[in-house]
Amino acid sequence: MKLKTMTDDERRWQAVLSRDATADGQFVFAVITTGIFCRPSCRARHALRQNVRFYADAQAALAAGFRPCKRCRPDALSPQAARHEIVARACRLLSREPPLTLTALASTLAVSPFHLHRLFKSVTGVTPKAWQQAQRAQRLRTALAEGETVTDAVMNAGFSASSAFYRRADATLGMTARQYRSGGEAMIVRFAAGYCSLGVCLVAASERGICAILLGDSEDELTASLQRLFPRAQLQTGDTAFGEQVKEVIDRLETPTSALPLPLDLRGTAFQMRVWQALCEIPAGETRSYQQIAQAVGQPLAVRAVASACAANKLALIIPCHRVIRQDGALSGYRWGTARKAALLRREAQQEESCSISLPKPNPGTSR
Repeated sequence: MKLKTMTDDERRWQAVLSRDATADGQFVFAVITTGIFCRPSCRARHALRQNVRFYADAQAALAAGFRPCKRCRPDALSPQAARHEIVARACRLLSREPPLTLTALASTLAVSPFHLHRLFKSVTGVTPKAWQQAQRAQRLRTALAEGETVTDAVMNAGFSASSAFYRRADATLGMTARQYRSGGEAMIVRFAAGYCSLGVCLVAASERGICAILLGDSEDELTASLQRLFPRAQLQTGDTAFGEQVKEVIDRLETPTSALPLPLDLRGTAFQMRVWQALCEIPAGETRSYQQIAQAVGQPLAVRAVASACAANKLALIIPCHRVIRQDGALSGYRWGTARKAALLRREAQQEESCSISLPKPNPGTSR
């Protein structure tokens, strides 16, 4: 039985009986006849229920007069917690300037560079260097959005020289720094709307590919939403050729098992890209919980961040965030309304084929 949040003694007891390792770190249990307290996953013989007491953590059990089990060592960090603590310390160090090399970072944490590289990637999904680049890009985006000059923003974000930044500016921001600072000014976004079984569908594309697929009840409503997504971009009504692309997209929405033969302009953080890729791997007709997606991207505690990444999705159905539900089975929120979410899941439940697209591998340099 997999329990992530223990709320009462009975559920805790079930976790002890099943030796549920996922409950480790959430509570400890003590046996009054032996005076010992253990982790829920301890392999020692089970005591009688009436002799068991539960405590929030090892400190509380120690204060109550119990001593730690020598077998499961509940007063020490679990192996998983210890690994996550190393990565958390690494992230804090990588957030500072000047940048640290992998060797210097590993030396500070007293682990080998090889072990740190492998551990960091297994927990976060990216390498230490990629994470550091993503942090630098995020600082740059924040500074530009707050109105700093391009030169000051570039230097304060930690780029060694403005020339180093300008060589990769387009990849880092998805546009030039000046365009980003002005909210996408001079960026051209073409759009057109059509009707599908889910209501009105607006499709928008930049020079890179489709950058937004929005669902709603009216074209005016969706045009206003598009304007908010790209506040200073030049919005242009699509021509006849673009209308044919919109038709392809709508056909894809109506038949989710078919592939979309058009390029996508995906702009998100490294974490969002990993979440979106995980969503695209959910077969049509199936659902996953936010917790399961968090585990799939290697960050089991980042449930709220997963929900935020789903909410940030601008490509309706192409990135199937409608297939993510709450752990109790409730539909939860959906950017385009829970009624549409329910309709989509009912429709897909009748199909056996799976829908999967392959997104570009997460690259912090392309996050926005």
